[in-house]
Formats: sequence, C-alpha cells, structure tokens
Amino acid sequence: MDAAGLTRRALAAYYQRANGTETPADTRVVEHEARLYVVLSNVTGTLAVYRVRGSGALRRMRRWPAEVAPRA
Repeated sequence: MDAAGLTRRALAAYYQRANGTETPADTRVVEHEARLYVVLSNVTGTLAVYRVRGSGALRRMRRWPAEVAPRA
C-alpha cells in the first residue's frame, strides 16, 4: 500500500469523526517497530494517529508510541 493512499484514507476517516474543529496541515507515514502509522497534525500538535493493520485497515489510536508523534 502506498503512502498517498494511506494518507488519503486516514484523512477521510479523520473528517468523518472530527466534527470540523481542527484541520490537519501535515500528514506523514511513519514506521516504528515494523508497524506503519499515519500521523495527522497541525501547528497545535498531533490531531490523530492511525495504525495500519496487516489487512490494510486503519485503526485510530488513543495512545501511541512517543517515537511516532510527540504529544502536544
């Protein structure tokens, strides 16, 4: 799965649930301990982190490793 496709799907999932309060300005795909994460952030900090499961499905993380995205 390519990074652009993962980013597009993470943004779609975020906007379905975000209530329109904050807009992500930066998106990136990070690999940590053999797992992929999609990080959505803006100037206020990290908005959401999604882990990519083996099947390709995205799961929003309530807590994520500090190496993936620093907390605001």
